[in-house]
Amino acid sequence: MGDDDPAAKPTRRRYSAEFKLAILDEYERLTDPGAKGALLRREGLYSSHIVEWRRARDVGAPAELEPKSRPARRSSEQVELDRARKKIERLENDLAKHKLALEIGKSIGALTLDAAYTTKPAQFRHCLAKPPKLPTVAWINEPTEDVAHNT
Repeated sequence: MGDDDPAAKPTRRRYSAEFKLAILDEYERLTDPGAKGALLRREGLYSSHIVEWRRARDVGAPAELEPKSRPARRSSEQVELDRARKKIERLENDLAKHKLALEIGKSIGALTLDAAYTTKPAQFRHCLAKPPKLPTVAWINEPTEDVAHNT
């Protein structure tokens, strides 16, 4: 496409406060049928512009009539950094929840064993109830003796 293509990259139109006030004044002075529409077409404006500019003028805030500045675009590195920070925060929250659940599970298990010991101590042969130790090695098929010695 050539450089003269108007659809290549549209630019945002910005109007000064003086221009807005002048257009509002001219728009409100027009009385002929179709004159207001002709003004809008000539200037390339929409009726919504007139409504917004009139509201801002009626509020009495000249700053409202000035073009609004847009926030600066963030760089791709900044976007990636923000995304990583959010992910880290979410994962840290998940980790804290899982740690809490694990602690609750441990304490519930200990409480359950204590309650069982106090209600039926004969089943524990008069010793304090302890949770079973976790195995250090697990086999699907127990190896033969010669393989077990090599590991």
